[in-house]
Amino acid sequence: MALPPGPAEGFDLGGSDESLALMRECFARFGDVYRIFAPSRGVYNYVINHPDDIKRVLLSNHRNYTKGEGMDRVKILLGNGIMTSEGDFWRRQRRMMQPSFHRRVIDRFSQLVHEVNEKFAERWAAKAAAGEPINLTDDASELTLEIVLGSIFGNDLERLERQFGANPFEVVAKEQNRDLKFAFRFRSLTKLVAELIERRRREPEEHVDFLSMLMATRDRESNEAMTNKELIDEVLTLIVAGHETTAAALTWTWYLVSQHPETAAGLEAESDRQSESARTLGLDAAESLSFTHQVLQEALRLYPPGWLFTRRSLEADELGGFPIGPRTDVFISPYMLHRHPAFWSEPEEFRPERFAGADAEERHRFAYIPFSVGPRHCIGENLAMFEMLVHVHAMSRRFRLTRAGSEPIELEAQINLRPRSNLLMTVEAR
Repeated sequence: MALPPGPAEGFDLGGSDESLALMRECFARFGDVYRIFAPSRGVYNYVINHPDDIKRVLLSNHRNYTKGEGMDRVKILLGNGIMTSEGDFWRRQRRMMQPSFHRRVIDRFSQLVHEVNEKFAERWAAKAAAGEPINLTDDASELTLEIVLGSIFGNDLERLERQFGANPFEVVAKEQNRDLKFAFRFRSLTKLVAELIERRRREPEEHVDFLSMLMATRDRESNEAMTNKELIDEVLTLIVAGHETTAAALTWTWYLVSQHPETAAGLEAESDRQSESARTLGLDAAESLSFTHQVLQEALRLYPPGWLFTRRSLEADELGGFPIGPRTDVFISPYMLHRHPAFWSEPEEFRPERFAGADAEERHRFAYIPFSVGPRHCIGENLAMFEMLVHVHAMSRRFRLTRAGSEPIELEAQINLRPRSNLLMTVEAR
C-alpha cells in the first residue's frame, strides 16, 4: 500500500507560527492526509484533515490512540490531570469528575458569572466616560480567570486575597509566556492548593465549588476518594484549561464583531429583547440566545484556541486509505479542519448564520471540533459556552466596541491560538 505524500524537507511540527504556515501550505498541496519527517525524532509525523479520519482517531478507534507529541511539556505544567493522563487512571478520573460538570451544577455558577461581568462592565463604563480604550486581551484574561478561580475555590479565594494582599493565582493571567519559568512559578502554587485541601478537611463547612465536589467524589468501584496529589493536578488543570481557551475565544469574538457592524447590531438586538428582570441568566436562558450562540460558534470555527493536538497510534491503522505504523504521531488541526472547502462554503468568511438551519443540520458532524470530540472531548465545554454567552450578552446590552487601530492582526499559534499583540478597543456606552 502506498504511503501518503508530503514535503521533501523535514520539519518538527508543534505549537509554533511556522507550523501553522507550513500546514496551510501542505494542505493546499497534499490534501487530507500527508506526512512530514520530524528531524528531532527521526520519524514521520502524519497530518489528517478529513472528518472521517478524525472520527476514526478520536472516536470509533480511539482506544488505539494515546496522547501524542508535546504532552511531556504539558505534564511539567499540569502534572497527571485529565488533560495529560492515560488509560485506566484517566478513565477513573474522568468518571469521577463528570458529575461536577452536569448542567444543574453549572447553573449554580450563574450568580458568580453575572457578578464578575458586572464588575468588568463598570470598568468599561469608566473607560467609555473617560474616552480611553480598553485592553480587551488583558480584560478577557482577567475576567475568565476570576470566574474559573471563583468556581473552583469559592469563598476561599477572598480569604487568600486578604492573606496575600493580592490574588496568588494572578500569574496565570499576568504572565503570557508558557515556558519553564512559568511552569515553575505555577507549580509552586501546589503548596497553596494542598493547604486549602487540608484546611477544608480539618474545618468542614459547606462550599459550592469544584474543589468541594472533587473532594467529595468517590470512585464507583473502590469507593476511594482522590489523593491530595490527584486533587491538586486536577485543580491546576481546571485553572489553565478553563481560563486560557475561553479568554482567547472571547478576544477573537470581539475582534470579529468589531469588524462586522451588522453582527454587532444583531447581538444588541438579541440582548435588548431579554427582560431587565432576567439579567442574571441561568444556563437555559443563556443557551436560548440563538444568534449570540451562532456568533460564538463561528468565532470558534475561525479561531479555535486549541488549534492543534496530537494522538499516537498504539498499533498499525489505516487513515484516508494510507497505512500508518505503530507509535506514529498523528496531528489534527481544528484550524485547518474548520477551513476545509469541502465542508465549509467561503471558509475564510465570518458568517454566523452558517450555524443555523439546513447548513448546520447537513454538515459533517466531525467537521467542527473546537472542544475536540469523542471520550476525551473538553469536560468544561458547557461551562465555557455558558460563560461566553453571558459575557457577550451582558456587554452587548451596554456597550458597542470598535477596534482602536487598523493594523493587521497577526496570529500567535503556540499552545493556544491568540492575537500576537494586545487587542485595544474603544468602548461606547449604548
